[in-house]
Amino acid sequence: MVKAVLVAAVSSGQGKTTVTAALARKLVKLGRRVRVFKCGPDFIDPMLLERASGAPVRSLDLWMVGKELCGQQLAQAAAEADVILIEGVMGLYDGTPSSADLAREFGVPVMAVIDAGAMAQTAGALVHGLRDYGPVKMAGVIANRVASEGHAKMIASSLRDIPLFGTLPKQAKSLPERHLGLVLPGEVHDLDQLLDDLADQLVFDEAAWESLPPVHIGATAAPALPPLLAGKTIAIARDAAFMFLYPANLDTLRAMGATLKFFSPLANEAVPAHADAVYLPGGYPELHAEQLSQADNWTASIRALHAAGMPIVAECGGMMALADTLADQAGAVWRMAGLLPGAVAMQPRLAGLGSQGLETPQGILRGHTFHYSKLATEVAPATYTSKHPSAIQGEAWYRVGSLSASYFHAYFASNPAATAALLLRSVT
Repeated sequence: MVKAVLVAAVSSGQGKTTVTAALARKLVKLGRRVRVFKCGPDFIDPMLLERASGAPVRSLDLWMVGKELCGQQLAQAAAEADVILIEGVMGLYDGTPSSADLAREFGVPVMAVIDAGAMAQTAGALVHGLRDYGPVKMAGVIANRVASEGHAKMIASSLRDIPLFGTLPKQAKSLPERHLGLVLPGEVHDLDQLLDDLADQLVFDEAAWESLPPVHIGATAAPALPPLLAGKTIAIARDAAFMFLYPANLDTLRAMGATLKFFSPLANEAVPAHADAVYLPGGYPELHAEQLSQADNWTASIRALHAAGMPIVAECGGMMALADTLADQAGAVWRMAGLLPGAVAMQPRLAGLGSQGLETPQGILRGHTFHYSKLATEVAPATYTSKHPSAIQGEAWYRVGSLSASYFHAYFASNPAATAALLLRSVT
């Protein structure tokens, strides 16, 4: 038994991540063992929440991750922790499936975050609507951007039978953002101080928290995966330009018997010797395009391995780094590795977003897309992903020799057999 809440709001921009981080750090400072999850596809928020809680943050999504693996992850966290916090995605009922669907599936009550900066008693109407529309079990409310103690009292009285668990004042210094979301935690030099300040400023009713009934999450053991990659070494790019990958992807590769070796194209490191395949995850190559353009050792090694027929899987930023050129946000054009003929250019507006699936001979490999760039290429796509739930055509999937490349980010645990097939030389 463990105390668990799903932190949700009426929409994006209400302060879910800030409040979840503040609550996680507050509970850690109170001596609780805290595990945090992020609902829906996301790479950056989990990095911040990991810093706030001091423990790895995994993804929960009934479609991409699947009910069984979500349950396994929650059960493992319940066995190790006193508290589980799940940050929702977008608004509580947005998406198919939604954060509300996840909460109901596992019996987790909702902690509603409201931006109270421009409201008072209307908060009650908003929160009751969030509770009753689904309906969902409502644990309580944390009000963000509260101006004063009097303001907090007005909000509390409007909630009627729903408790106000905490308030957070408007922040003089917010978590910095860029085009794909929050700035990476490693780039914020005073992040831990900022998280401590958020925890200290969170006026939190500890007695109300302790009165929350525990949530029972049944133990489910993860099945052993077949050793489809036994004896294989997978070289994985990991640095400031290539860091968008799910921890579950690494777990899945290891569970299938692979040995993982990490390297840094930004540091001009060649692909590690004796690798059997290369995985280039997404990230921010556009922020490091000049440095990548000068990384001759990296470029020469990946070209040689491609010419030798080594399997290479490149997702989003990984694909961008393998095009002929990359135009950054300022319009400067930089030479890239040139395995995928074409030019990538950053766009001012979002170019792709949402859950998608790739049909393979082993079944559907699920994942998502989220990018601000576009690829202009004469290479004909080998296939396309399908958007979920509409089944409309999604991202192009390119095959150039042994290279598989797309804006699609795959969640390997959704189909380990399909993942293994991509990384084996037998793929044609």
